[in-house]
Amino acid sequence: MSSNTPLPPRRSSGAANATVRTNPPKKKKKKWPRIVFTLVLLVILGLGAYAYSLWRELGGALDDASSGASTQTVPSEEKAQNKPLALLLLGMDYRPKIGGMNTDVVMVAAFNPKSNTATVVTIPRDSDLQLDGYSTQKINAFYARFHKKSDAKGDEADAYARDEMKQMLGKFFDIDIKYASVLKFKGFVDIVDKLGGVTVNVDKDMRYVDNADGTNIDLKAGEQKLNGEDALGFVRYRKSNRGTAASSDFERNERQSQVLGAVVDKMKSFGGLTKLGGVIDVAGKNLVTDIPKAQITNMLKTYYDIKREDIRFIPLTGVWKSPYVYLDQSSVAEAKAALAEEMSPEGRAATPAATNAEKQ
Repeated sequence: MSSNTPLPPRRSSGAANATVRTNPPKKKKKKWPRIVFTLVLLVILGLGAYAYSLWRELGGALDDASSGASTQTVPSEEKAQNKPLALLLLGMDYRPKIGGMNTDVVMVAAFNPKSNTATVVTIPRDSDLQLDGYSTQKINAFYARFHKKSDAKGDEADAYARDEMKQMLGKFFDIDIKYASVLKFKGFVDIVDKLGGVTVNVDKDMRYVDNADGTNIDLKAGEQKLNGEDALGFVRYRKSNRGTAASSDFERNERQSQVLGAVVDKMKSFGGLTKLGGVIDVAGKNLVTDIPKAQITNMLKTYYDIKREDIRFIPLTGVWKSPYVYLDQSSVAEAKAALAEEMSPEGRAATPAATNAEKQ
């Protein structure tokens, strides 16, 4: 990540041990295809309507993003339109100066083509999975650990770390996680800036300064437009050293959903459409995935019109007891059941919107 982008520190908020729980919060068809490239947004909200003239530019961006997988073919029975798929999405706090590779956003998403629905599970970054065969540490540190453990370097080490993360979380949720994508936070910042900022409701005053790494979060409560740097600070804010209230992982997860929703709404607007070329460009430069290019195309064709109400969000909850979040087992059980339902051949009951079978 660029050293010019200040980030909040990784230290915990220092708040007293407490239990914190959260509750998961027929348009006329266009004649031209609607395309979503920014895979992170497809996975989380899956909305968008983009012009056919951008397809060639999209293809180039997919080549940038699909590390080592762009030329792979996909058997018919494995295509996104024929089989449910589970994906791992990681948002990386990449700090090249100190070698930091923490994945502070960890999401597992399952898509079902039969019901044209999706389930997205968000895991707090400080979670201790308490998973047999794995050491006790925060979930956001495992990617860096696997990367370091690999005997390879560069792209091969990245691939090894992704594979180990897929295996670990697949074991945790009892599903087969086929693919993984890693988005550097620099890409998030640049996407928001390319869109001209996003409007969100800042839930509290936020102030934190760290001269050592250039961090300077200074936000006032209320609805306002944020640029990319401020939007990142908003979703990652935890600790204050200037008299404002601290924040929790669970509140951060809620802010992630709010900002990503605002990004997608902005991209759906006419103004967002005119800026899509720049969004595609920065996403391709900051996103690395092992999804073959052909499979990404399959996903775009299959889920191009998935509606926001057909995506089920399940943020895992639990108890924060420094330095870990200990997950509520009922919350984990709910997430496992939802993912299993999404991965079943029939999927889950969809809203009145037409299914893919009906559309074809």
